[in-house]
Amino acid sequence: MKFQIEHTNTFYYDNFVDQSMNHIRLKPRTDECQRLLAYRTEITPGSMTKEHIDLWGNHVETFFIPEKHEHLTLKTTSTVSIQKSPFIRMIECSDEMQTIFHSELFRHHYLAYLNETPYTFLYKEQHEEIINEVGDAKDPIRFSLRLMEYINQLIRYDTTTTQVNTKAYESWPLRSGVCQDFAHIMIGVLRSQGVPARYVSGYLYVGEDSALVGDAATHAWVEVMVPGIGWVGLDPTNNVEALEQHIRIGTGRDYADVSPLQGVYRGGGQNLDVKVSVTLLDQ
Repeated sequence: MKFQIEHTNTFYYDNFVDQSMNHIRLKPRTDECQRLLAYRTEITPGSMTKEHIDLWGNHVETFFIPEKHEHLTLKTTSTVSIQKSPFIRMIECSDEMQTIFHSELFRHHYLAYLNETPYTFLYKEQHEEIINEVGDAKDPIRFSLRLMEYINQLIRYDTTTTQVNTKAYESWPLRSGVCQDFAHIMIGVLRSQGVPARYVSGYLYVGEDSALVGDAATHAWVEVMVPGIGWVGLDPTNNVEALEQHIRIGTGRDYADVSPLQGVYRGGGQNLDVKVSVTLLDQ
């Protein structure tokens, strides 16, 4: 499937600001299942960008605007091709995979994705509440699928109950939130059971007559490290494996590692307007 994504962020400032330094993480990845065919960044007021790859393998563009301005518009246009087939539900956790999963080498190699972070933190009693319902992680593949389904059933998708800074331990009692909250809760529980998990930022193509939710802005889901197989995407917001309709931008330990826009400036307050459109070009 081939998509075009247009993503526009417009900042409206309370008064003139200057000395604006910004970091963008909106350039989709190229990997074994996804290919970035074209990408363009447009910035108003005009500015040059400088790109680098961060510690987690994400594209980061940096730009600086020295002059005074009342608003800042950042538009990115991407064309992406994806070819991916479902398979995680067909995988059986073999004795060899169990050996890898329980090995010290496996744990050490993925330690960054096993340690809790401020966003993925859950209290002990919250972990126990979920594990009592889902069961243990003796089979990490089945456990991940059961956990995804449980979170999807228990949490209501609602854009009004949480904020961008809401942590997993705060959103779980609410039983509602957005894709970011679904992902952080699932990651927190997976890590508590020794299953390496990372946060994925990207876009979701919904299309016509689809039950999928989460396409209003950037989407978020989870990738689980399956021993001997690799990273597999699971979307707890929709209770589906992340396939052709999930367009990957970046991965990290949590939202803080893949925040689409980060910046500092000299001046007053701001309001942000975000518009995202994902168009299917070819299937």
